[in-house]
Amino acid sequence: MKGSSGLPEFVQPQLATLVKEPPRGDGWIHEIKFDGYRIQARLERGAVRLFSRRRNDWTASFPAVTAAVARLPAREALLDGEVAVQDASGRVSFQLLQNAFAGQTPPGLAYFAFDLLYLDGADLRERPIEERKDRLRTLLAGADSRLHYSDHHVGDGERLLASVASMGLEGIVSKKRGEPYRAGRSASWRKTKCKQQGDFVVGGFTEPKGAPGGIGALIVGHRSDAGLIFCGKVGSGFTEKVSTELRALLLGLAIERWPFVERPPAAWIGGTPHWVRPTLEISVEFTEWTNEGGLRHPVFKGLARSK
Repeated sequence: MKGSSGLPEFVQPQLATLVKEPPRGDGWIHEIKFDGYRIQARLERGAVRLFSRRRNDWTASFPAVTAAVARLPAREALLDGEVAVQDASGRVSFQLLQNAFAGQTPPGLAYFAFDLLYLDGADLRERPIEERKDRLRTLLAGADSRLHYSDHHVGDGERLLASVASMGLEGIVSKKRGEPYRAGRSASWRKTKCKQQGDFVVGGFTEPKGAPGGIGALIVGHRSDAGLIFCGKVGSGFTEKVSTELRALLLGLAIERWPFVERPPAAWIGGTPHWVRPTLEISVEFTEWTNEGGLRHPVFKGLARSK
């Protein structure tokens, strides 16, 4: 659907396919993947609307970004990017982004634009990614500080991924050079996520949804001088067989009271907990620590060691 001028009301976004490592060679460009919300910014003669990837209208949620887009030197434009927040150290923080939905505007909130789909009567979706980005860079030159051009590197995606990981960022997106913009998930866009891994102590588990016989999630923590500190639950990464084996093992360690310094919040547990003696450690892969000291996107990787 298009407006009266030909500017689309909304374009189904192109999505990246998750891969374990970035593609090789100079036929690809690589961008930093910001840990934010995917937003399509639509400008039509000073009027701006911000849409999520599912076409929810989030214009009112990010007034500072809306105002910045309205000041761009264009009559009509359709940008693709992410709204994210940088903390005082320059690191993108998903936690700070949540404040925007509580009526706050964090100082580091900005729109990181990585594609330009339409500009002043020209539909750019069939143009190569390099041309679209060149025009986007020109459009954003001298723009409001809330708008950032998402730059890229040609080739050497592995080096960029390592650099991004060292900065504690989420990962990178690799895009095939010379390609048009295509709605939906595509192999010409690929995302590679950074991972962290550590050993954590199991202090309990929850029941699975549906058929009994395994576990729903492992309740984990890390040791400190004060005792065992709760840091979340791990509910993915184990097969049905491993889940059943873990349950049998943990039932042999059952205790009446939680082994953590403080009882884990019920809202975090999400089910009836079974507490266990904290002697079992597991290896967990995760993306980052939250501001509350929890694990984000944890995945069970196996048993670590028993003490």
